[in-house]
Amino acid sequence: MLEKEKNMSEEKLKMSFEPTVIEHLGVKMYSHTVPAIAELIANAYDACATEVEVRLFDKPEHKIVIKDNGIGMSFDEINDFYLRIGRNRREEKQASPCGRIPTGKKGLGKLALFGLGNKIEISTIQGNERVTFTLDYAEIRRSKGIYQPEFRKESVESNIESGTTITLTELTKKQGYPLDNYVEHLSRLFDFPAQDFKIKVSLNGSEPKIIDGNLKYDLVTPQFEWEYQDLATNISSLSSKFEQYEYSGLIQGKFITTEKPLKNNMKGITLFANGRMVNMPEFFTDSESSHFYSYLTGWLNVDFIDNDDEDLIATDRTSLDWKHSKTSKLRVFLGEIVRAIGQDWRKRRKKEKDDEVKGESGVDIEDWKNKLPEKEREPVEVILNRLEDSELTNKEQAEVISALHSIIPEYPYYHWRHLHQDLHTACNDFYNEKKDYLSAAIEAVKVFEDKVQKQTGLHSIDGRELIEQAFGSKNSILLLTNNKTKAEQNLEDGLEQLACGTWTGFRNPVQHELRANLSPSIFNDKDALDLISLVSYLLRKVEQTKKRSKVVSSK
Repeated sequence: MLEKEKNMSEEKLKMSFEPTVIEHLGVKMYSHTVPAIAELIANAYDACATEVEVRLFDKPEHKIVIKDNGIGMSFDEINDFYLRIGRNRREEKQASPCGRIPTGKKGLGKLALFGLGNKIEISTIQGNERVTFTLDYAEIRRSKGIYQPEFRKESVESNIESGTTITLTELTKKQGYPLDNYVEHLSRLFDFPAQDFKIKVSLNGSEPKIIDGNLKYDLVTPQFEWEYQDLATNISSLSSKFEQYEYSGLIQGKFITTEKPLKNNMKGITLFANGRMVNMPEFFTDSESSHFYSYLTGWLNVDFIDNDDEDLIATDRTSLDWKHSKTSKLRVFLGEIVRAIGQDWRKRRKKEKDDEVKGESGVDIEDWKNKLPEKEREPVEVILNRLEDSELTNKEQAEVISALHSIIPEYPYYHWRHLHQDLHTACNDFYNEKKDYLSAAIEAVKVFEDKVQKQTGLHSIDGRELIEQAFGSKNSILLLTNNKTKAEQNLEDGLEQLACGTWTGFRNPVQHELRANLSPSIFNDKDALDLISLVSYLLRKVEQTKKRSKVVSSK
């Protein structure tokens, strides 16, 4: 027993380093709370923990406690591994008891401690032994490259589970902790399998909030989704791209677009490798001016990027080294995917919007545009295109389109509103409902004939005979003008000739020809509308006429 105590008294923990390394790679790089906490969570994952608790306290004192149920560390492991700054676990081929690929490579994550607090107590249990030691940043700075922290070792009961607890005090930032913001931020930094690793975060001993891979998109309401593995099948232009890119089969993930623009911190595709973020959300294209990028979010797992001996991930894990040939090819491939999804998004969004507009207002946009004269169609298309590029929701766009349609309906309806009211009553059902354009035109001529009979009182005659007695400058029953000047007489004769022409050019041929020979090859919807418009003009002129005071004799 005395021998053991003697040996223990000779044991020392030793950290070797250059003090500036801790300052630049710890204090300065991890000056923000969430990224620093993320490093400590990753260490817990690498230690085979299934659960890690982040306990934040801003009263009565400011401190942060991070506790995991991993494999813990022995005294020798603390010395040989933990206190060695810059140790690359992968190069040493140290096997993980749980088979996990270590998320860290550089051996710098432990320096995140000094970005949060000046005094760190680390208590770790492995087997039946607990080792507790304290790292004091002020003392480290005063040291000459060799730092020997105070420690104590003690035995624990066999039923005490292994794990590590880190307590940070003398915090560099004494502030309140916005728990919800921290939880949301942390959720975007990890993509560990939920069944393998659980992250809990609490404030001042409150009920902890659980972070898993799904939480980062809980506040996103998808409009459209694209599973990565289905892209080559569902978007034909990507099929060859997937075949050409050698690592296309090693990527997993999802692309999501929303109906409303996303918050800035949610825009873009996040890259993860072995459960950790390795590239902040972006679009992998040179041009990001399209409004499509305001609606796109998602994530991709690119583990193969982190499985090389060469380190392709920035120390702060915000970006890949895009200058490397392996990552530059990945960037080109992802840019092609984003552009293809952008085109598919526009098609799907337009169809959904068109369907919603049709459901809300009954307006078939393509049919509407096709039935507009070119002069009206061009400005309408400009407005519709601007709507597609706007940030209005489909419902809001539908309201605008419905209002626009009420102002400029399909050409027949646009034209119809100006026709004589009698034609609305007589022809609307044939023209707009039954699409029987020939019958609509026939009814229009009948309306005109009936109007002339009533205006003249000549109910016993019809056709050309009725028109010739009703109109003209010479002894007609009806007069549109005073019929005194040459111009007035020409107007009277013109009205007669126009009415006779309508009868001769349409009514007579229709009466003596098979309907199948006239419609629609010879007499279509536009022909019918033109004729009905002419009849509308004639009806208004008839209503403006007065009976001649004295008819001398028949023509």
